[in-house]
Amino acid sequence: MTPTQPPDDSAPARRPVARPTLHPRNRHQGRYDFDRLVRASSALSTHLVTTPRGEASVDFHDPAAVRELNRAILRADYGIAHWDLPDGALCPPIPGRADYLHGLADLLADTGDGHIPRGLSVRVLDVGVGASVIYPLLGHAEYGWRFVGADIDATSLQVASAIIASNRLERAITLRRQARRQHIFEGIVGEDDRFDLTLCNPPFHASAGDAARVHDRKRRQLGAAASAPRGRAAPPAANFGGHAHELWCPGGEAEFLRRMVRESADVDDRVLWFSSLVARAEHLSGLRRQLRQAGAIEVREVAMGQGSKQSRFVAWTFHDADARAAWQAERR
Repeated sequence: MTPTQPPDDSAPARRPVARPTLHPRNRHQGRYDFDRLVRASSALSTHLVTTPRGEASVDFHDPAAVRELNRAILRADYGIAHWDLPDGALCPPIPGRADYLHGLADLLADTGDGHIPRGLSVRVLDVGVGASVIYPLLGHAEYGWRFVGADIDATSLQVASAIIASNRLERAITLRRQARRQHIFEGIVGEDDRFDLTLCNPPFHASAGDAARVHDRKRRQLGAAASAPRGRAAPPAANFGGHAHELWCPGGEAEFLRRMVRESADVDDRVLWFSSLVARAEHLSGLRRQLRQAGAIEVREVAMGQGSKQSRFVAWTFHDADARAAWQAERR
């Protein structure tokens, strides 16, 4: 029997890996200030509840309450006066969506002179913009960027268009319909387009049944969180509601990402940085392999966190450092 070796006291102690938290520029650090939010949107007051700790919150089981919370946040923090969603549409958690945009802003700063580029000269493609048009609203409010939102669903685009028009943002946000469900960039990115960024929150379920099971589990978790809050008014970042095309596609997230990588190589001269959220860490190894095979020159993986919810986005480019610098210089 081989004796065990004593610990090596000369070796440096391993420090626990810090879990990622909200980006420093994210407006939503700590608890929601419900007094301020109610002042911005008085309708939120009818949805307030008191937690067992005696703190204000909303019932996250109630889609109307979550929708009203988002409306108040958009009005108070981003100057969006008019926003609404039809019943059943995907209601996004704003803090997590904002984090993705701040991470992309850092990516552009790293690509250039260290300063975040702002204004309408920065063009961003949102793949799967959805009815909420949330990324364009947040991205334009934070950085002044110009967005194209693409989606396969005509109804979602109609709702998004109404939100854009009611806030007089037609100059900053335009929409395009993806007519072929099996494609992502093909049919959307034209020959004359130049996008500094693409972003995407892909459908991550492989079937309607998978989506329904996760939805049921999420509702149970929210019920547990409501009975034993942990000092935060909002639960961990998660999507609320969602129509079929927003939640699942054949092959789920892994297949969607595979198609995205393949098509990104076909429009590599028209996009500086491609990116996507990746909900499941087990998909990262396959994504890395696919990006190597596609010829991506640089790949970034950026961790994000909100409460116990940990996520990440992956960004890739087909432009070397000199080409990226030249791209950025042309915009100035």
